[in-house]
Amino acid sequence: MSQAILNSEKEAFYKKIVIIVSIAIPLAVAFLILVPQTGNLGSFDVSAFPGINATLNSLTAVCLVSALVAIKNKNITVHKAFMTTAFVLSACFLVLYVLYHFQGAATKYGDANHDGLVSDLEKAAAGSMRLVYFLILISHIILAAICLPFILFSFYYSLSGQIDKHKKLVRYSYPIWLFVAVSGVVVYFLISPFYPF
Repeated sequence: MSQAILNSEKEAFYKKIVIIVSIAIPLAVAFLILVPQTGNLGSFDVSAFPGINATLNSLTAVCLVSALVAIKNKNITVHKAFMTTAFVLSACFLVLYVLYHFQGAATKYGDANHDGLVSDLEKAAAGSMRLVYFLILISHIILAAICLPFILFSFYYSLSGQIDKHKKLVRYSYPIWLFVAVSGVVVYFLISPFYPF
């Protein structure tokens, strides 16, 4: 069997993995958001996770910007280190995000008395910021789901030495990933006054 056929089969295998992961993760997250799983881990306290996740998103954004500066300066080693760190931080975020939604009660924007409901009075108190919050949150969630396969393929192309494909893909995946990281922090600061802890 020729090297070209082996490489083609290997690439097809990795593409299948990326597609499966890119479908499975958003489905799992959607399930956890739409069907709350509160209390499945007993008394395991996840109240610190939103703050930790905001920190992870902040650090991811810093790594992404630092990686861009490094590659503009043609420092490939530093670029790879920052991008790998951003990838690991995002993976940690995902694990904590899933655990939080698996264990923690949903927090609703505007729920000032923490009863799980947003009354008309609470909606009025939240005002137009409620709309701003939901617009940022929805764009954050949708772009995070869309970006995932592009990030995974970008990493695959980089690690497999397919730099031209990597460069073409990161033109789109990089700014979306950066937006997702930054908007995640914004979402946290907007919702944090309504956490019951």
